[in-house]
Amino acid sequence: MRSPARVVASSFAVALLAGTALLLLPIATQSGVGAGTLPALFTATSAVCLTGLIVVDTATYWSGYGQGAIVALIQIGGFGIMTMASLIGLVLANRIGLRARLNAAAEVRTSGLGDVRAVIVGVVRTSVLIETVVATVLAARFAIGYDEPLPRAVWLGVFHAVSAFNNAGFALYSDNIIGFADDPWICVPLLVAVVLGGIGFPVLFEVGRHLRGRSRRWSLHTRMTVTVTAVLLVLGPLLVLALEWRHTLSGHALGAKLLIATFQGVMPRTAGFNSVDYAQMDEASLLVTDVLMFIGGGSGGTAGGIKVTTFAVLLFVIAAEVRGEKSVTIFDRRIDPRVQRQALSVALIGVALVVIPTLALLAGTGFDLNALLFEVISAFATVGLSTGITAQLPAWGQLLLVVLMYLGRIGPITLVSALAARENNRRYERPVERPFIG
Repeated sequence: MRSPARVVASSFAVALLAGTALLLLPIATQSGVGAGTLPALFTATSAVCLTGLIVVDTATYWSGYGQGAIVALIQIGGFGIMTMASLIGLVLANRIGLRARLNAAAEVRTSGLGDVRAVIVGVVRTSVLIETVVATVLAARFAIGYDEPLPRAVWLGVFHAVSAFNNAGFALYSDNIIGFADDPWICVPLLVAVVLGGIGFPVLFEVGRHLRGRSRRWSLHTRMTVTVTAVLLVLGPLLVLALEWRHTLSGHALGAKLLIATFQGVMPRTAGFNSVDYAQMDEASLLVTDVLMFIGGGSGGTAGGIKVTTFAVLLFVIAAEVRGEKSVTIFDRRIDPRVQRQALSVALIGVALVVIPTLALLAGTGFDLNALLFEVISAFATVGLSTGITAQLPAWGQLLLVVLMYLGRIGPITLVSALAARENNRRYERPVERPFIG
């Protein structure tokens, strides 16, 4: 357990097991009968790993206690287990030990030990601030626009704000957000929370320092994340709008079409909310969503996927090779070869974690490839979108998704680091030889 990556991975495992125990209590269900082990485990894993896939209806199956446990698990997963542990250490002892700093740095992706304490406090403050603002807007809309009693409106606002900022996608409505598809006062706050949570805390902090005049130049990571995110936030909705114009968007007014297309184009960045039924969407739209889910959001945030920086590095590696350049350059900065290998490793591990489970489910169930591929990518990228087959999968298939959600949350690189406690530095080099490629 000397490796911080192992501690982070173990902490998430302990959290989802503790969440399972909470959801197994009889008071967690509306019927008063204890939930089965598999539904409790699946739901707890989905909540801690910020996914949003469900095998039972959150709105009708779980009681107020159960829903409270779910939103608490979402918040713990969003803060990060080690971030939470370090925060408690700060409160109790007003200090953080070296090992706790290393563990927290592995969780929040900080570059050094000196800024871990500030980052932890910043993560909590930023999360609470954004969630409070979004919850207030949503609660006001539920109370004024839908005549919900004030306590119920506040609960709906808090639950969906926490779920959105942490990119979890859990909703307290059986049809998710479909009933509010054309309501900008519901959809826009959710969109804002999802984008801010998914872009990553390091980027949020740096942009904040820049706006306050404390930083004149963005780092390469921030520039890459913001640029690729902006491109995907435009490209995704445009593709959904074009592909679904005469399909699921037909019958809606122009304004509603634009809102729904934007919502559906942004949510695959690992949020999990949906304002239309994915089972009714065109196969081309599902493929576009698969790609967006696999790419995911920013590093060091609540999003999943291989991350936009990984995707960007691989694109520039290809561009450099096509141009015949010896080094990879992004925004006038040369990329370390080790970073290139890490990006390639993350992408290929991600592909393996998608292809192998898809083949297993395809061979062992009667569902078609499109639905299964969509489900597997959604689990691995901790998105939570589904065509509606999650609850229909056999028990072993649901357990497979549980493993995928866990691996997708801790990240391929964290997993590799946990398996390899230290680097193996050779003191010699082998002779160079070039095999044929292509």
